[in-house]
Amino acid sequence: MNYNSLTTHETQNNSISITGKSEDSTYWSVADIEALLDAPFNDLIYRAQCVHRQHHDANGVQLSTLISVKTGGCPEDCGYCPQAARYHTSVESQDMLSLDDVVSAAAAAKAKGASRFCMGAAWRGPKQRDIEKMTEMVRAVKSLGMETCATLGLLKPGQAEQLGEAGLDYYNHNLDTAPEYYEEIITTRQYQDRLDTLQEVRNAGINVCCGGIVGMGETRQSRAGLIAQLANLNPYPESVPINHLVQVQGTPLYGTAALDPLEFVRTIAAARITMPKAMVRLSAGRQEMSEAVQALCFLAGANSIFYGDKLLTTGNPETDHDRALLDKLGLHAL
Repeated sequence: MNYNSLTTHETQNNSISITGKSEDSTYWSVADIEALLDAPFNDLIYRAQCVHRQHHDANGVQLSTLISVKTGGCPEDCGYCPQAARYHTSVESQDMLSLDDVVSAAAAAKAKGASRFCMGAAWRGPKQRDIEKMTEMVRAVKSLGMETCATLGLLKPGQAEQLGEAGLDYYNHNLDTAPEYYEEIITTRQYQDRLDTLQEVRNAGINVCCGGIVGMGETRQSRAGLIAQLANLNPYPESVPINHLVQVQGTPLYGTAALDPLEFVRTIAAARITMPKAMVRLSAGRQEMSEAVQALCFLAGANSIFYGDKLLTTGNPETDHDRALLDKLGLHAL
């Protein structure tokens, strides 16, 4: 099965009993994931922690730093995004950063303990001149001895290969939500567009970073649908960022009812169980999470965080605060 073969019909209707199901199963239905999310909390967390220990350092956390290399002015209408040109938010459009600025930011991130440097740009998709600048940045960051990741929007045929040849390790392109809820959030690009870009990335031999956002008013079934889509990619992503919606005034999702924190933890656990070898990353929204909720997320199998005081345009816990939390929990940086 490839990225293009998983349909909404399949995820909704092919029900498989959760009883005795292997974490390495090649197919997870929405019903399977719902059964996980519906399980008693202690049972779910115990199972997720057991799976986590089978495949990962139980007390290791990978640190990534994310910067915006081109901010604002995006033509898309993603309901959560303050960088969309059509919304009136506090985000000001900025041109692409210089190569020197990016290298300086990467060196500073490495000095603070980050092992991966992620570069994001607010485009529907990059033009060829943008790809040429991005490949320079990738090469420069790689020369520092860091892993590289980029999130640039939809890729045209051949662009992923250029990024791969420059040494890009990961390409991030999130599915955001379940297919049946997608049009409630975004109308300017189709779900299939996202799957097509993921296939371009796979074909170029680049690792896939792909996750979604929860807390956008979706149901538990839709959260299950998102996890099912991710887990049924063949192969599933090497890196799975799970974002908690950061509500920004001026965006359509501002004022959405807050998601219960334990539901977020359950989503992390479901991601770990269904994608046992992936790095499951706590991404946007950590600034609003208590230390206790973050600790539960690590217990549920999260083993990567975005590290630094800003994620593209939204806040993130300061590095000193993160270091203190990791020390308090006896966790170490990978």
